[in-house]
Amino acid sequence: MTHLVVTLIAPDRPGLVEGIAQCIAQHQGNWLDSRMARMDGQFAGIVRIAVAPEHRDGLSQALRALERLGISLQIADSGQPPSQEVRELRLALVGNDRPGIIRDITRRLAELSVNLESLETEVQPAPMSGEPLFYARALLALPASLSQAHLQERLEELADELMVELTVPR
Repeated sequence: MTHLVVTLIAPDRPGLVEGIAQCIAQHQGNWLDSRMARMDGQFAGIVRIAVAPEHRDGLSQALRALERLGISLQIADSGQPPSQEVRELRLALVGNDRPGIIRDITRRLAELSVNLESLETEVQPAPMSGEPLFYARALLALPASLSQAHLQERLEELADELMVELTVPR
């Protein structure tokens, strides 16, 4: 089996995912992992598909044909798993919303060679004041050479600078 990773975006409408799933099934693909969401009238997602090598090109062509229905797609072969041993760690952040929070956090993570495995963000009104609060949840992959204590220290420094609350389990 080979694996394809497909990213997609389209105006949201009922039956959109079913049409994609139907295309995959008709061309002997197996829908494995996915992350999808509706956001501001658009539907976006990423899907990992297993397919036998002899059906790969046919499936790819059929998926690309969905573009005539207004679905923008990117198709890529699966990448290689990390070559080094990593540990997973969850991170949560909350703070007053302002531009640059994700840029600053991801810059610090990159400086420490931490990979971002997944990221979810949202802005919601604060319970009492109604002011916009920025929430982020991330799954991180730490290289074996980085201690959790050092990561915690560097993130706490940044949290103080950004005036946000960062939570990393000990």
